[in-house]
Amino acid sequence: MICGTTSLIAHIGYPTFTFKSPMIYNPYFEHAGIDSVVVPMGCQAADYPGFLRAVFRLTNIQGALITMPHKVTTVGLLDHASTAVRIAGSCNAVRRDAQGQLHGDLFDGEGFVRGVRRKGHLLAGARALVVGAGGVGSAIAASLAAAGVAQLKLFDVNAESAQGLAHRLREHYPALDVTTGDRDPAGMGLVVNATPMGMHEGDPLPLDVDRLAPGTFVGEVVMRAEMTAFLQAAQQRGCPIQVGSDMLYEQIPAYLEYFGLPVTTPEQLRALAAAGA
Repeated sequence: MICGTTSLIAHIGYPTFTFKSPMIYNPYFEHAGIDSVVVPMGCQAADYPGFLRAVFRLTNIQGALITMPHKVTTVGLLDHASTAVRIAGSCNAVRRDAQGQLHGDLFDGEGFVRGVRRKGHLLAGARALVVGAGGVGSAIAASLAAAGVAQLKLFDVNAESAQGLAHRLREHYPALDVTTGDRDPAGMGLVVNATPMGMHEGDPLPLDVDRLAPGTFVGEVVMRAEMTAFLQAAQQRGCPIQVGSDMLYEQIPAYLEYFGLPVTTPEQLRALAAAGA
């Protein structure tokens, strides 16, 4: 029940009808007796810089979840940005410190990495291929670098995007072997589709699955279908997989930690969200 002691997590973006977070966080808060609530807040781009500053003047604000179209704009509004934010150039979580300064982080990549690790796949020293160097691909690449992969191949149809991401990764992780322009998965221990390919029936596959070796861990970010054509093809090759929605549920415990709230498991979050659906 919302009352005078309830702390707010603002979920800021536009439009709000696509927001899934309130349906995941709030059932958990209610179940665990946590006096917090996620509130969707529709804010268009022109109003956003002023609104973000205003919402953090509230005395009962716990933090903010930031979604499209504001993830990039947020970076310039922060007093302190995490390494992941600086590499990816986007931010999806903001909190205020005791001095009133805004700190920002990015948890898409962290959610992906947590899911891979919980499935028993070792990342330290691994060789990884990320296809797609947009927002989510950049976040995943940053988190893989933080997790200690030894080699990272980046591919994007926009070569400049991949090259720019590679440059930022080298700045923060000079020992990391980063290359661009090649999406051949042969010899890779981890392969990630971080493109929208798979959102629609008949989309081409993001890479040549015949080049996937059995045992290569294959991850997906597309959530429209649990098993995309890419994941089905990878599974048929004998590859362990991670579905797109795992990234969403795995990152929520990281958000909870960031906001100083009690943490739960992705499994409990899924169960509670399904029960309330």
